[in-house]
Amino acid sequence: MDYLSKARRVIGIEADELRRLADHLDGEAFRRAIEALRACADRRGKVVVCGVGKSGHIGDKIAATLTSTGSTAVVLNSLNALHGDLGLVADGDVVLVFSYGGETAELLNILPPLARFDVTLIAVTGRADSTLAQAADVVLDVSVSQEACPLNLAPTSSTTAMLALGDALAMVLLEARGFNQDDFARFHPGGSLGRVLLNRVNQIMRKEPQVAVASAEATVMDAVKEMTKCRSGAAAIVGADGKLAGVFTHGDLARHYQTHPDLGTRPVAGFMTKNPVTIRGDKLAAEALHVLKTHRIDDLIVVDEDNRPVGIIDSQDLSRLQGV
Repeated sequence: MDYLSKARRVIGIEADELRRLADHLDGEAFRRAIEALRACADRRGKVVVCGVGKSGHIGDKIAATLTSTGSTAVVLNSLNALHGDLGLVADGDVVLVFSYGGETAELLNILPPLARFDVTLIAVTGRADSTLAQAADVVLDVSVSQEACPLNLAPTSSTTAMLALGDALAMVLLEARGFNQDDFARFHPGGSLGRVLLNRVNQIMRKEPQVAVASAEATVMDAVKEMTKCRSGAAAIVGADGKLAGVFTHGDLARHYQTHPDLGTRPVAGFMTKNPVTIRGDKLAAEALHVLKTHRIDDLIVVDEDNRPVGIIDSQDLSRLQGV
């Protein structure tokens, strides 16, 4: 049996269904869902998430994502809802229900009691004509053409579609509310993610004497000597006023050496990168990581308010954060 080809088949089917979901997503329904969620969050309400079985597991994850990004969410166990747990629900809340078929008895049983509350019911379902969909204020269609299960029975593509749609709701809501990295850090103080986001650049950058600095009048060899002394892959090149004029890296040395045999004796200003990407020391470490990845650079010069180099971020220093 070719296990690899079968695994690729599963992944391929789910990827195709996600593309199909993106192409056929109802823009008006999605807009109404986001506006309802945003209004709920703005009035300090909560999102009540329901689901049964595999859909319930997806709901649990989306509730956790919403809460961690500033929108309070709770999970309502549909089995216990009729025995007191409906006390979680309050007027003004949004009820987000995950059910692919939309006919699960445990969920349908709580619809009449929920109707007594002033809530917005959003259904994430694969059956737009289901009982759940008909009772909902907003219907988000996550129908799939086939499950990735070879028997077309086990929820696979359908739960992946639900997960992606739930993440889309949470992430668009995050942007709509202006939720930023500082907000995120407040909710993630523990673990590696929190340590990254709560650190500032000036807490993790290399400082003197580990920062290679050379004047614009210095030779390439002078700059390389500074880099070697500081064990750095880059040197900050400064003008007579001490302000950053450019950056010279080992990559620049390798690129220019073949065409300029006398490179070492030439002024480094002729081979440096002018107006390099920089960052301020008061920025979050997560932003430095983003800049390094976006610009595909290995070294990031840290400057003060006068554009004077005060530190350097080496991508190797952040290697421990790559898995965040």
